[in-house]
Amino acid sequence: MKSKLKVLFLLLITLSSYRASALHILIGMDEHQKDHLKSYGIAYWILQKGGEVDWLLNYSGGSFMFPFEVEYENECKIRGVSYDVITEAKANSIMAEISNPEVNMESVKLLKAPKIAVYTPKNKQPWDDAVTMVLEYAEIPYEKVFDDDVLSDKLAQYDWLHLHHEDFTGQYGKFWVSYRNTPWYMEDVKENEACAARNGFAKVSQMKLAVAKKIRDFCLGGGFLFAMCSATDTYDIALAADGTDICEAMFDGDGSDPDAQSKLNYDNCFAFRDFLLERSPYAYEHASIDNTQQRMVEEKDDYFTLFDYSAKWDVIPTMLCQNHTQTIKGFMGQTTAFRKEFIKSEVLILGENKAADEARYIHGNMGKGTWTFFSGHDPEDYQHMVGEPPTNLALFPNSAGYRLILNNILFPSAKKKKLKT
Repeated sequence: MKSKLKVLFLLLITLSSYRASALHILIGMDEHQKDHLKSYGIAYWILQKGGEVDWLLNYSGGSFMFPFEVEYENECKIRGVSYDVITEAKANSIMAEISNPEVNMESVKLLKAPKIAVYTPKNKQPWDDAVTMVLEYAEIPYEKVFDDDVLSDKLAQYDWLHLHHEDFTGQYGKFWVSYRNTPWYMEDVKENEACAARNGFAKVSQMKLAVAKKIRDFCLGGGFLFAMCSATDTYDIALAADGTDICEAMFDGDGSDPDAQSKLNYDNCFAFRDFLLERSPYAYEHASIDNTQQRMVEEKDDYFTLFDYSAKWDVIPTMLCQNHTQTIKGFMGQTTAFRKEFIKSEVLILGENKAADEARYIHGNMGKGTWTFFSGHDPEDYQHMVGEPPTNLALFPNSAGYRLILNNILFPSAKKKKLKT
């Protein structure tokens, strides 16, 4: 009798183990998901633990699927993420649907959690950074780096780099006219000048150019770069102005080169071409790339649309555009939008406001790596001003704009042979 009970017990254990191994967890990313942003955190967390995740492109808003584990299910519950436990048969049915050549879907295997760095100043700034906020909300770990770290070649330790809203031209965001007497501005100048001197540079603009070149080398070697707001256009402006002084005396102690415009080398740029410098230190603008001053768009009408790429042939842009909606609320920044006439022809436009003839979300290759530029400051704060409090993302768990940032976070995890451009 005891022998039979033992056999039955072992059989039940075996069946239970088989049943669990045959189950999957599906995190739907359509409009029914309670917390889209934390869903990315779940996917990243599983990758950290050595698991694998299938990213189902264009299936219910870009869903995630992975083998069932009690630990995974509990984590979904803890973080408030909507999910379904499905059978092996259902999982196979989903994969069969996705593989149908007639449907615009694809499955990408995520294999490894990328190591993330955020380029951000050590001294506290009076504004917040959207990427840092969403990483913390989604519970995705990251490390901070800044000029000393970049110049000492620490970027080689990371897979993915985000550029804080930095001014790579050395003009301190051109905040001089409005904020030069504020403590935070004066502290920023002091910190940057000390860092430049510490690293052997006579000017902050020279140091920022050297940093920009190190970041370029990071991409050339296979790194993934993501930038927002003024870190996008000022990065390319700095590279184009290599060897030319474009800073006035209040920024670097001497005047700019009067022939600076004609000396720009657009071949150095990642994304932009043929732009005109804004030479006046009194103008809150760096160049003609940004459309902030020219656009005639009211907040209620400010939206941009994501492109609908072929998931099976254009896997990378499809990954970067995963969302539960193709229409995204617009938002402003020092660099609000990119004027299309100044974008290089080989650059992929992922999101645009066609009526305003502007791009909001663009992508391209650089050597073995890639870059993505996203204009604007904060997807859930239409016109964020200096000194305003940070956005509480608990109020925006389904933010379509913030999802675009998190798409870029998971992008480096994808199995390389699946990626086609």
